[in-house]
Amino acid sequence: MSSSPTPAQPVSRSPWRSLRHRSMRWWSVANFVSNAGTWMQLTVQNLLVLQITGSAAATGLSMSVQAAPALLMSVLGGAAVDRWPRKLTAAVSQALLAAIAFTTALLVALDRLDMTSLMVLAAVTGVVATVDNPACALLGNDLVPAEDVPSAIGVGALVFNAGRLAGAALAGVTVGFLGTAAAYFANGFSFLFVTAVIPFLRPAAGAARQVVDRSARPRSEMTVREGLAFFARRPRLLALAGVTGISAVFGRNYGLTLAVLVTGPLAGGAGAFGTVSTVLAVGGILGAVLGARLRRPTVRLVGALAAAGALLQVVAGLSPSLTVLLVLVLPMAVVESVSDTAGTAVLQTDPPAHLRGRVLGVWGSIGTVWGLGGPPALGLLMELAGPRGALVTGGLIIAASIASGHLLRTRRGTAPLLLRGPGTDAPARPALETAA
Repeated sequence: MSSSPTPAQPVSRSPWRSLRHRSMRWWSVANFVSNAGTWMQLTVQNLLVLQITGSAAATGLSMSVQAAPALLMSVLGGAAVDRWPRKLTAAVSQALLAAIAFTTALLVALDRLDMTSLMVLAAVTGVVATVDNPACALLGNDLVPAEDVPSAIGVGALVFNAGRLAGAALAGVTVGFLGTAAAYFANGFSFLFVTAVIPFLRPAAGAARQVVDRSARPRSEMTVREGLAFFARRPRLLALAGVTGISAVFGRNYGLTLAVLVTGPLAGGAGAFGTVSTVLAVGGILGAVLGARLRRPTVRLVGALAAAGALLQVVAGLSPSLTVLLVLVLPMAVVESVSDTAGTAVLQTDPPAHLRGRVLGVWGSIGTVWGLGGPPALGLLMELAGPRGALVTGGLIIAASIASGHLLRTRRGTAPLLLRGPGTDAPARPALETAA
């Protein structure tokens, strides 16, 4: 007698499901330590630049110098991630970042750090990050099955925010008791901790595996151009880039728009904006938890969430009081965070395994353009329309653009293809269509 089939196990939608895999738990701990160290260093670095130069503009310049290499070199970094074994690439890049942190710490301890050397070290850090960022992002995804990737990304967002809060808090304590150099030394040891954990990570059953086979794929085929071509020919990635780009330029920069709105038309002070910032952070954490429950995110979901966030932004721009704004800020942050998690999951799982590093490299370059160009464009819009006008106008532009793109996509997908038999007078009939 044949045995009855074993009933299928219920599919987990827990936001923490990726943590059932041992290596993912270790990777999350390592990332928390590394993020805490990095944010400790960034906080101290800004203070250090102010001490050296006394200029807020110089502080912004140091941040731009560190971010600038991603504009041109992210595509090269992504190609390196595809060509080299992932774990080795991530371990080497983390070790290099540790060496930079230790070098900076030594210069600070010896009182030999000037603005020129600090800028050079910041630029070198930015160059290494063009390889480290995609390598570490994809390494985390390589540890879990495909259906758990959104959970891994959501957990990563939580770890990032927790590390940011811990690093900023530890920076003041560390500098106060041990001095500025100690923060750089601590960050160096945090990178070494990640480097030590990486060799022991093992993919779970069903996880995607990177295959680096140079005999089957010659170096001439594993080029930056191949990644660019794939991105340019992939409509869903282009749509994702469009949605994310327009949202980055005309929305999302709430640290800028809401700061001006709160301290201007709503007549609040620094304390009021601090409350708004806290609510934004809480909403981001809640959104990361909700985003981690997703299993198969789509670009349509990202677009719908971005449009919903844009409409909330419009209403926020019309807020008559700080209380009303606080009520709106929480769902705005939640929607943004879920949208980010869904978009990241699409970006990191849509390309074939051998192209994911280069696709992330292309995305890094595009994101740098948005990061550098968005705030000035939004600042100009506020100069012309005021903070309320900038929020309302920006939200309407985002929502209208996404709606127009959806309508165009729907019309293209539903247009019938008329077929007529050769040599006959039979009326044309619509061809069978595939789902969009």
